[in-house]
This record gives sequence, structure tokens and C-alpha cells, in this order.
Amino acid sequence: MVHFVGAGPGAPDLITVRGQRLLSEADVVIYAGSLVNPKLLEHVKKECDIYNSARMTLEEVIAVMENAEKAELTTVRLHTGDPSIYGAVREQMDLLDNRGIPYDSCPGVSSFCGAAAALNLEYTLPGISQSVVITRMEGRTPVPDKERIEDFAGHGATMVLFLSTGLLGELSEKLCMGGYKKDTPAAIVYKATWPEEEAYICTVGTLEITAKKHNITKTALIIVGNVVLPDSYDRSKLYHPEFTTEFRRGRKGAEKFLQKKGRLFVLQKTEAGLQEK
Repeated sequence: MVHFVGAGPGAPDLITVRGQRLLSEADVVIYAGSLVNPKLLEHVKKECDIYNSARMTLEEVIAVMENAEKAELTTVRLHTGDPSIYGAVREQMDLLDNRGIPYDSCPGVSSFCGAAAALNLEYTLPGISQSVVITRMEGRTPVPDKERIEDFAGHGATMVLFLSTGLLGELSEKLCMGGYKKDTPAAIVYKATWPEEEAYICTVGTLEITAKKHNITKTALIIVGNVVLPDSYDRSKLYHPEFTTEFRRGRKGAEKFLQKKGRLFVLQKTEAGLQEK
């Protein structure tokens, strides 16, 4: 059995409870050594075989998994952040499918969540943005034609960019081509949640100079949009006193409770828990 496990953004205590359990039970661990905090390996068994995938090809990774499966051993493939975001997991899963090797996935806290925490930032502020675009600049890995930075920028939504720190001058140009102004708030978060975390607020036009000033060349996320430094925003409807939900009635302006089968849907506390009244 192979478990794909998200290691979280960096801080070792941000791996999930399930992820830590799977790691502690593993006979074989293959971890992304260039990105995963090595302190997480303190959770593994003494007899566990550990491989650093930073020095391996896809074929070599699969060979280790295949040999472990033949020996009836459990493997954890430990990816940084959440494996579903720039984790290159699909190609591994397809090869495991071809070999009849079972696997599952344990999600992790992505670094884009860690970056928001570093800034105490909310990506989806009412009245400013209700969407988050997660993307990257085109480098050695191509980006589909319809996913150009300038096209996404035209939406005015919050943008989070991975794998783009070395291309910030070009990034600023493309963001402005898409409609962002040079003075649009932006942020650079280096190694979010790691002990050496750094976070800097700047603008779209000063991304490159800010990174150079602080010697940031890699392992950083870029956040773009007015949520970084909001002048104003709308109050959440969910917690507004006039807003009615299935759990409470608005104080005024709410005409009726959520109805279910033609009658009021009310919850009451019983020994068995919350029940419909």
C-alpha cells in the first residue's frame, strides 16, 4: 500500500494528525527532500527505509514503491504542502495503477494557506474578491494558452502564484497587461510557516525590487490583489444580525425560517444530540 501524504507548508506541527500517524507506521518513506521539513522524519520508525526523491527520477521512485509492495511493506510518499497542488502525483498514481499497486491520499495544508496565515489575510473578502486564482508563471513547464497570467489578471480576483519568484519582473508586466495597476497591493511570503519565514507587502510594480532587496530568489509565494491591503470591504452576511440561516432567525428583515416539508425546521438539544423539532 502506498499513502500519498501532504507534509504541510513547513512547520512540522502542521502535518495532519492522520498524516503523522501514517508516517509513524510506514516501512518506507520517500520524501521531497528539497521542500519537506526533515524534522518530520523524526516521526518514523527506526527500521524505516528513507529515500530522498530530490535525487531520484519518477522511474526510480516507482521502483522503490514496487519493491516495497512485493515485500508487503507500507510506503508513504511525502509531498510538500498538499499533494494535489503542483505535486506531480497523477503520473505516479497512473504508474501504480498499471502495476496494480493500491494507494490513497492524505491531504495536507498547502503553503498558500500558510502564506495567508503569515499575513493574517483573508483571500475572499466580501466586496473585494470571492475567488482565488492559484497559478504560476510559465517556465520550463509550459502553461496552457488560456491560462496566461494576463488573462487571469483580467478577472481582478485574488491571485496566488507558485514557482514564480525568479520571474518577478516579467510577472509584474503581465499582471499590468491584464488590468492590474502598478500600485495594486501584493505580497511576497518566503518559506511560509518555517522558522526562517519572511513576509513583505509591496505592490505589483515593486515585486522584483522587493525580492532583490531581501535576497529572495526561490521558495516564496506571491499574492496579488486588494485583499492584501483592503481600504474597505463588505461585512459578512453570514454573521449579520438581520441574516437568517437554518440555525438562527434574523432579528429583523427576515420573513421566515428555512422551511422543510411545509413546516419550520428547528433544532433542539436532546441526549442523542441535535434533533429536528
